[in-house]
Amino acid sequence: MNEPAVKLKNVHLSLGRGAARVHILKGISLQIARGQTTGLVGPSGSGKSTLLMVMAGLEQADAGEIEVDGVCLDRLGEDDLARFRGARIGIVFQSFHLIPTMTALENVAIPLELAGAAAPFARARAELDAVGLNHRFGHYPAQLSGGEQQRVALARAIAPDPVILVADEPTGNLDETTGQSIIDLMFALKRDRGTTLILVTHDLALASKCDRIVRLRSGQIEETASFETTKLMA
Repeated sequence: MNEPAVKLKNVHLSLGRGAARVHILKGISLQIARGQTTGLVGPSGSGKSTLLMVMAGLEQADAGEIEVDGVCLDRLGEDDLARFRGARIGIVFQSFHLIPTMTALENVAIPLELAGAAAPFARARAELDAVGLNHRFGHYPAQLSGGEQQRVALARAIAPDPVILVADEPTGNLDETTGQSIIDLMFALKRDRGTTLILVTHDLALASKCDRIVRLRSGQIEETASFETTKLMA
């Protein structure tokens, strides 16, 4: 039996200090199979984005075990974690997070170059072509539409051929039509590459595309089911 792409065991995380400290994740245990698409849903403040960041190695849990692709993230030092994240985890944010002084090509190529990848600029061109931006190599983020910027961000995320791709409200800053095109592209790339896709969304139509929905409330998993089962429970 294949090891899961992601395995969490009794994960706790609090943020803030003193009286303002808030217990965000409360004993989360979860396994996500390789190649599966999983939607994290729940009300604002339920902990879904924090959970995604823990899986991506961008937040460090206070307690518990986080394993991605067979590697325990909580046992890695800061430098090793950064290298692992750069090679195995692709991340797409709501706000794009492109470097404004770099072209689309540079935004995709520079992280590959820093990671020691072979032919980073050729690879970046291929990834931008895969997201339909081969005519935008030399454009800066300010010269691109929101949808084009998210395509660049997606190309950057998939360029290292990550084991998992995580996305936090990837259509949150886009209009409905543009957002749908980004989602279609993301799922197509996931299918072509066999990547495990985990995303946070408030959009039920987007969640319906996932193999599985994990519903959170107050920092705990309320239920986990296929989308069809979740519809019957609603």
